[in-house]
Amino acid sequence: MYDRLKGFRDFYPGEMSARREVVDTVETAAARYGFREIGTPHLERTQMYVDKSGEEIVEELYAFEDKGGREVALTPELTPTVARMVVAKQQALSKPIKWVSTRPFWRYEQVQQGRFREFYQTNADIFGSSEPEADAEILAFCADALTDLGLTADDFEFRVSHRDILGGLLRSFDVDVDVADAVRAVDKSEKVERAEYLGLLSDAGLSYDQADEFADLIERGDLDEIAAFGGDDVEAAVENLRNVLAAADDFGAGEFCEVSLSTARGLDYYTGVVFECFDSTGDVSRATFGGGRYDDLIESFGGQSTPAVGVGIGGATLQLLCQRAGVWPDEELATDYYLLTVGDTRGVASDIARDLRAAGNVVEVDVSDRSFGAQMSYADSVNADTVVIVGERDLENGEVTVKDMASGDQTTVPVDDFPGDRDAPTYEDHE
Repeated sequence: MYDRLKGFRDFYPGEMSARREVVDTVETAAARYGFREIGTPHLERTQMYVDKSGEEIVEELYAFEDKGGREVALTPELTPTVARMVVAKQQALSKPIKWVSTRPFWRYEQVQQGRFREFYQTNADIFGSSEPEADAEILAFCADALTDLGLTADDFEFRVSHRDILGGLLRSFDVDVDVADAVRAVDKSEKVERAEYLGLLSDAGLSYDQADEFADLIERGDLDEIAAFGGDDVEAAVENLRNVLAAADDFGAGEFCEVSLSTARGLDYYTGVVFECFDSTGDVSRATFGGGRYDDLIESFGGQSTPAVGVGIGGATLQLLCQRAGVWPDEELATDYYLLTVGDTRGVASDIARDLRAAGNVVEVDVSDRSFGAQMSYADSVNADTVVIVGERDLENGEVTVKDMASGDQTTVPVDDFPGDRDAPTYEDHE
């Protein structure tokens, strides 16, 4: 008996049915905005992640030497891969480039709520536009995806910030501050005690009093006060943030957005607006998704300067949010028709099954030579809406018996008239 690896999950058919419905809903929302699906490799060169994040990232990777002597890693995120893809065909791609994909990733890290070593994520990115409308469209797509799943403004909130506001405020203090370390401290601020938070800011170069003043500014979140305090660079970032929020409001996502300058996104490559989605009730402690603008990454990968903004929607945390809100799809199988055979009726049953499948129905036929009772029990276990009994005696009379499994009603119909015009049931048919 083999045990499943820690941090990896099995999904049985009922679970996969629910997961597929959620992924389809999210991807359909993306498609309505013109995002085009891409496929990406599960292995990349380890050096790509080292160049982006430093040597320490290797400790978090499933990295190894392949049979060709190349240092490779299972992909821990998508952004470097799509950056590489944009650079490879930058001249041929029409701008803006709008890509989406849903796939697994791998990180060797501590397993906890909503975090696994193999995890699934939907990524959507826009390359080639620095306009606030691009940031806002990412937020609007996310809002549509969540509301299409049945969530409402009472269930989630988008916390929106701007990295240049944080960086500009930090530089406005007349000290040598490590902005990257300070921003990472801001990103941890809601997870640690205030004293520890101020200590991290002090470690980054602020005095204790400056750290306290900075933390208070961020906590109050008064954009007018912050713009006045930080000078021209901060004022420009505040204006950009306001423009993104105004566009998001026009695009229908404004009601979900709130300014939260403690939202910093710890990754160093973010350059402008950043955002995260959280459960409004706080029951799910981890962000459902996060993203933001990363205008310098394509150039750092050897391409031409190309602005970019994107989001990664975590499958595990999205499931937790949907389950908390009571909108996670039922984890059960669905079957439109089960063809129950009695005696030597395989030929007729197969003809009926083909006709029903051609109309788009989910149809099962006995393939185990089971008894009448066993077939009926199986039909019930796969939630068959209708059982069509194809028996030798009925066929002698030119008939089949059709049983509605919900009501238990059954009737006989001429076999030559069945199935007739029996399209796949619609959603309303199942309500």
